[in-house]
Amino acid sequence: MTVREITASVPTGPAPTWAVLQRRLFDELDGAWRTFRDRYTEPDGRLRFGGTIDDRDGADDFYEAFFNWPALYRLGGADDLLPAVKLHWEAVTRQLTELGLFHHEFERGYDWFHQGEALLMFYGICAADPADQRFRERAIRFAEQYLPQSPTGNYDPRIKAVRAPHNGSDGPRPGLGPQWDDRFGGEQSTMRPYGLPLHDVPGVAEWNDLADEELAVRMGHHMRDRLGRGDTAVNLAVTALVVNAWLYDHDPRLASWVREYVDAWRERSHAAGAMPDNVGLSGTVGEYHDGRWFGGHYGWTWPHGVHSVGAAALVGAISAGIVEGDADRLDLARRPLDQVWEQRRTGLPSDPEATRRPGWAHTLGPGDGRPVNTLPTRLGLDGWFDHQPAQVAYWTWLWWFGMRQEDRARLEALRDHSGYDWTVVHAFRDKEEAGHEPPWLAYLDGVNPDYPEQALRMALAQVAHRTALMAADEKGTHETGADDGLDLHKWQRLNPVVTEVLTQLTTGAPQTLYNGGLPLARVRYDDLDAARPGLPPDVAALVEHLDANGTTVELVNLGSSRTRRLRLLAGGFGEHLITAVHWNEAGGAYPGDSHDHHLPAGEEVARTAPVQDNTIHLTLPPGRRIRIRLDMRLNARQFAHHTSPTSSRRP
Repeated sequence: MTVREITASVPTGPAPTWAVLQRRLFDELDGAWRTFRDRYTEPDGRLRFGGTIDDRDGADDFYEAFFNWPALYRLGGADDLLPAVKLHWEAVTRQLTELGLFHHEFERGYDWFHQGEALLMFYGICAADPADQRFRERAIRFAEQYLPQSPTGNYDPRIKAVRAPHNGSDGPRPGLGPQWDDRFGGEQSTMRPYGLPLHDVPGVAEWNDLADEELAVRMGHHMRDRLGRGDTAVNLAVTALVVNAWLYDHDPRLASWVREYVDAWRERSHAAGAMPDNVGLSGTVGEYHDGRWFGGHYGWTWPHGVHSVGAAALVGAISAGIVEGDADRLDLARRPLDQVWEQRRTGLPSDPEATRRPGWAHTLGPGDGRPVNTLPTRLGLDGWFDHQPAQVAYWTWLWWFGMRQEDRARLEALRDHSGYDWTVVHAFRDKEEAGHEPPWLAYLDGVNPDYPEQALRMALAQVAHRTALMAADEKGTHETGADDGLDLHKWQRLNPVVTEVLTQLTTGAPQTLYNGGLPLARVRYDDLDAARPGLPPDVAALVEHLDANGTTVELVNLGSSRTRRLRLLAGGFGEHLITAVHWNEAGGAYPGDSHDHHLPAGEEVARTAPVQDNTIHLTLPPGRRIRIRLDMRLNARQFAHHTSPTSSRRP
C-alpha cells in the first residue's frame, strides 16, 4: 500500500510560543545531558563511584541516573545521544557486575519495584533502536529467564507464580538479604516513616519496640520467612520485560506466558474480592499471613501500598493488553484503584500521617489550608491508613490505554472530588518525573489552553535548576564512594533530562510508568531524511486532543530554509490504524506544492483522505504548519518494535 503523503501549506505566521519553547527545550537538554556525562561518568561510561555495596539494594540507582535519556532521543534529541546511552548502559552493567549485584548482565535477584525502575533505560534503548542485535539478544535472553522451562527456576508453572519476591539471573533468592534477614532494627531512620513491616510479630507493637535486640532479630526472621518467599504483586512488572522481547518477533511462548501470569493474578483477585499482594509456594493467597490477602513484600501494608501494588497491576494489565491487542484485562488494574477510592475521605494537606507528603505537597502547591480528597494507600490489621491525595497518573493510565468510558468516569470523579484546581501548573520535578497529569488532562479537554506554554517554561526552569546544581557540586568531578557519604540517589536528583512535558505534548501520552512501564505513545515520529526516530530539527509538535476515535496534532516548521520530512506512526509501537486524515490547505501556490489550488492566497480549504495504514508521511516546507485530525481504530494492528525508515532524501 502506498503511504499517504501530505504537504503542509498554511503559513506559520508569527511563530507559536509553544513551538519556540519546545525547540528551545530540545536545545537546552542537548547541552545538559553532556554536562552530566562530563561531571559524573568515566570515559568508559560508568558512573564515578569508588565504594562497595554490601546488600542487594542499589543497582536501580545507577540506571535511574539515565532512565529517560533514551526517551529524549526517541522524541528528537541529539544524534549522538543514542550511542552515548548505549555506552552508559553497557558500562554501568559491567560496573554492577563488578560490585556483585549483576550476573549475565542482569540483576542477580531483587524485588520488581526496583527492577522495574532500573529497566526503564533498557526498554527505552530497545524501542529507540530495535535493529541493534546486541540489545535484541539481551531482551530475549532476559525474558526467557521467566519462562517455565528456564533453568533459573524463577517461575513455577504448577501454581502460575514467581517463586520469590527477590528473583533474577540467579533464580529465586530466598529472604530479603543480609541487611534484614538477620535483624530489622529500629535505628533505621529512613525506614521508620513506613512503620512496621509486619504487624503481627509477637512482642512488636510499635517501632520503638525494635530497639530491643531480641525483638529486632525476631522481626528480621519473620520477614525472612514470610516476606522473603512466594509470589508478590509487584512481580507483575516482570510482564513488561517479557513483552519487550515479544515486540521484536512475536514469539508465541512469550505472549502465552504473559497471558497465563496476568490471568492467574486476575483469578486470585476475583476470588478474594480484592487485589491480593501475596501468594505462598503452595499457590495459596495469604499462606504466610494467616489467610489474609494483604501483607506481602512491597504490598498493601509495607512500605508503599497502592503506590507499588497499583503500578504493578497497571504494568501487568497493559502488558497483557499489548500482546492481545485489547484492553479486556484492565480489570486487574481497576481493582486496587477502586479499593482505595471506596475508602476516600476529606483531609488536610498537612496530615502528618502521610509517608509520601513531600511528593504530593509539591503536586498541590502551597495551598491555603483547604481540605482535599485523600485516599488510603495502605492496609494493616487495624484497617486502612496512610491517607494521601490520589496519584492521578494511575487513573490517567487506566483511561489512556483502554479509552473506556467507565475509566473516563473514574478519572472525572477523581477530578471532581479532588478539592484542588486541575488547571494549575505547579513547578516541581519528582523522582518519577511525573505528576503534571491534571493540568495536561484539562488541556486535552479544552479548558486549559495555556498548558503547553506554561509546562514548557516549567521544564526549561527545571533544566536550568539542575544545571546550576551540577555547577555548584564541588565533588562532582571526583571519584566518590559509600565511605564518602555518597547518596546513591544523588545522580537521580541531578539528572537534568526532563521528558514528561515533551512526552505529553508531542506524543499524546502520560509519562512512562516509573516502576517498569514500556514507552507507549498515541503518535510518534521519524525524521525521514535522517533515518532516525524523533522530530526533525526545527519541527515542533503538539497533540491537542485525543479520544477513542482519533487524535488531533499540529506540526510547525520553525526553520527558514530547510524542508523537513517526517513519518507519523500511529501508536508508540505502530498499533493503531489510521482510517482517514483531515487537514487544511492554503489557497494559492508555493514552490514544491503538488496540489492544484483555486482559492485566493490566505484562504484555506479542508481536505480529507482515506488512509487504512498506521503511517502517513508529512512534508513541512520552511515557515509552514499543519493541523491534522487522524481518525483511528485503536489497537487494530499488532504492537511491534518499528525501525526508522531508510533515508530517501529528495534532491
